[in-house]
Amino acid sequence: MTSLKKSVSAEALPDESDKTTYQAPITIADIWQAQQYLKPFIEHTPLVRSRSLSETMQADIYLKFEQMQRGGSFKVRGATYKLSRLTDAQRQAGVITASAGNHAQGVAIAAAQLHTPCTIVVPENAPLTKVTATQSLGAHVILSGATYDDAVQHALKLQQESGAIYVPAFDDIDVVTGQGTLGLEMLAEVPEADIIVVPIGGGGLISGIALAVRALKPSITIIGVEAAGAASMRASLNAGTLQTLPAIATIADGIAIKQPGKITFPIIQQLVDDVVVVDDEQIIDAALLLMERHKILVEGAGATGVAALLSGGIPVKNKHVVVPLTGGNLDINLLGRFTEHALVNANRYFAIHVSLADRPGELAHMLNIVAGMRVNIIDVHYQRVSSQMPFMQHEAMITVETRNRAQCEELLQSLQAAGYTVEEARALR
Repeated sequence: MTSLKKSVSAEALPDESDKTTYQAPITIADIWQAQQYLKPFIEHTPLVRSRSLSETMQADIYLKFEQMQRGGSFKVRGATYKLSRLTDAQRQAGVITASAGNHAQGVAIAAAQLHTPCTIVVPENAPLTKVTATQSLGAHVILSGATYDDAVQHALKLQQESGAIYVPAFDDIDVVTGQGTLGLEMLAEVPEADIIVVPIGGGGLISGIALAVRALKPSITIIGVEAAGAASMRASLNAGTLQTLPAIATIADGIAIKQPGKITFPIIQQLVDDVVVVDDEQIIDAALLLMERHKILVEGAGATGVAALLSGGIPVKNKHVVVPLTGGNLDINLLGRFTEHALVNANRYFAIHVSLADRPGELAHMLNIVAGMRVNIIDVHYQRVSSQMPFMQHEAMITVETRNRAQCEELLQSLQAAGYTVEEARALR
């Protein structure tokens, strides 16, 4: 994980004068009003103390299960409040938006509740689970473009042609206000919170949360987290002005944004203490931990806050920390690969190359040594012909299930002691 703004430590907490004198475009009264309106329409999602994370981090770590929200993410908050602010005539004209998936479902849910025609443009590579879920809610879904930003351009073109109201995913006062209700919920349930760690895409969620919790508890530390392959907010903060990334690439599709919002950027500049960056490997590891320890399914974007904690880059020892799990719409078609990759990272899937003499029973003898260590053999690939192998030598690539790195090393040593030439399989770079 990398952080390029400023170090957040006990010795270098934010200057409270900077945070309290900022004239925000949204007041705490606005967010309270949104919360009262939204109560009949959204779920009050669970907030739990994570025993495993708390023990690991030597802190009190609380997880807000916003992946259990209607539509599988926090997005329904801002979308519903935005549509509630439209006139009857505007709602009759319909709404249109672009989304990588979660905002699409939020708008579709809100539109159905308020009997509003709804069109959603999503990138062509959007997760299937998000597309089908949006269609099932009654929205008209159009696939266009390779990225979220491409989908936005097509949606804006359709909006001009149709006269429908465009509903931004994050860069809108009403959307930010609606998202801020999540901050009110978290602080009400953990009033002693010292730190809140929030994923960032375009910045709508963290802007709303920052406006809410900073007004109620000025001393709180607010940390944003971006995926390394889409760190547009981090780049903009470094430059002091909005930056557009030339390309983005991350498994965290829910926060894969090329440019932050014009409304959200100055809010984050003023009210957020730091924005840190995690890579996809850290995000996958965090998602696996949440599956194993808490028995919950969280998408890449939703796991970034936990990934930042596990990276060790945020000092949280002896602090009360709240992390919203912002979405759970992980494509089931990708779940197996997602999990396997995480198991490889955790040294619980282990692949080795073993050189074998060309004589009967040699492969079986080697596999018996492996089985004798009580590791489960997942796959065996036997290579008999290659210009890279000496005469009368064959090679086997074996994938096994192991407990940890120590058992991986024990397996290598056992095979070497038996006279085999063996090495760990590594990806091409």
